[in-house]
Amino acid sequence: MEKSEENIRVQQWVVVIAIALFAIKIAAYYLTQSVAILTDALESTVNVIAGVISLYSLYISGRPRDENHPYGHGKAEFLSAAVEGALVLMAGCIIVYEAIINFIHPHALRQLNYGIGLITITGIVNFVAGAICIRKGKKNRSIALVASGKHLQTDTYSTAGIILGLGIIYFTRQNRLDSVVSLIFAGIIIYTGYRILRSSIAGIMDEADKKLLERMVGFLNHHRRANWIDLHNLRVIKYGGLLHVDCHLTVPWYLNVHQAHQEIDALVSLIRTEFGEAMEFFVHSDGCLDFSCNICTKDDCSVRQHPFRERIEWEFDNVAPNRKHRMEMAMATRSENEMAKNNLRKNDLH
Repeated sequence: MEKSEENIRVQQWVVVIAIALFAIKIAAYYLTQSVAILTDALESTVNVIAGVISLYSLYISGRPRDENHPYGHGKAEFLSAAVEGALVLMAGCIIVYEAIINFIHPHALRQLNYGIGLITITGIVNFVAGAICIRKGKKNRSIALVASGKHLQTDTYSTAGIILGLGIIYFTRQNRLDSVVSLIFAGIIIYTGYRILRSSIAGIMDEADKKLLERMVGFLNHHRRANWIDLHNLRVIKYGGLLHVDCHLTVPWYLNVHQAHQEIDALVSLIRTEFGEAMEFFVHSDGCLDFSCNICTKDDCSVRQHPFRERIEWEFDNVAPNRKHRMEMAMATRSENEMAKNNLRKNDLH
């Protein structure tokens, strides 16, 4: 089964489960008249709506690229996650309103024992479903599936807190605590909505994933070949489950086109081995220049113009920046610093 089909299948089950759990929570609310349980039920309405939106986005993002969408349809997942985050925020605000009204005008609660039992069942189911979504989403690099899983697990945590609050209310008979519990978990829900919305906007705006880039740069630095003199302008853009990677690779100037392409193929194969097959690459090859000799570790170079000085370790700060001749600038800066030090020594002698 392809990853896109697997994502859709998992999300279909999420929608079915969300509808069933919403029905159970509504039944629990009518039994107890607890605004805390209503809090859980309102969040479940968001689960249903967001689940349907995520399902549609996974269907769209799984479609092949076409003339109008040469990079595919993966951005649809970010849009669905943005809608889901906004809905979660709205649900949190509604819960705050209901909790305040209920605190001012409290009402008697009924059959809390049955309500607690029903809500406990929904919490367990949500946690298991959320864990499956997150695991499959990370495996298939689906932000929509990960967002659904995090939403479900957040629902579980809020449910656990609500169960604890209802237990306290059950034994103390302090009905106003019902509103206090609702307000606490409304805050958690609002924060979750913000996190989902923030990550989706980052994806839409092609914000750099620094953790992914740092891991990729460290891996390439550890496995770099003798002909890989320099790596710069490394960028990674996410399109749903597909990653687009582009960079500049500096190789010896005397390699012919086929040999340079073999080095690029080796780089691509290495990255795919570690980070998965769902990747597209645009690698530009640069021929080394005279200033590259000082940092080139190639032992059998017959055209070396300058002696080897030191190996420059590839790190996020010196690989990711958008600089065409990064090493030339680095070596020039280093030469200027050395000249300044020499001048200081001369002045000290005088």
